Amino acid sequence: MSTNSIDAAVNRAKNEEANRNLTSIRPSFIVKDLQASITYYRERLGFQLDFQGPDDGPFWAGVSRDGIGIMLKAIAPDVLPCPNHTRHEWAPPDAHIYSMDPDALFDEFSRRGASFVKKLSFIDEGLWGFAITDADGYVLAFYQLRNK
Repeated sequence: MSTNSIDAAVNRAKNEEANRNLTSIRPSFIVKDLQASITYYRERLGFQLDFQGPDDGPFWAGVSRDGIGIMLKAIAPDVLPCPNHTRHEWAPPDAHIYSMDPDALFDEFSRRGASFVKKLSFIDEGLWGFAITDADGYVLAFYQLRNK
């Protein structure tokens, strides 16, 4: 990605923010153990539990932080998580999450004991940040657009 491309993307993002209609997305991850997944997101990544259900035996939940959310669902013992990288080694992360300050987030997640796939660095050309895995092996890349 060239410097001009990165600058254009940053300017486009600022313009879109001023006129946006969409505010968030919640990818849906199949998990092995719902409570273990909720615990990881809460303790290691500082997410909050928004909801879980049904009351008589929860198998789905929503967690969120800073306006982004993730749906978690335990289907059945024989329906296991399938992160992108398990299907192909060159598969991208399961979620790319733009961060206003990836350096501070990296420090926080380090203190919380998150499992890092890539430490704070240029994780791809023009993307400054890091990548973690959650309790089920899903890879989340936290980044901001930045020139070297």
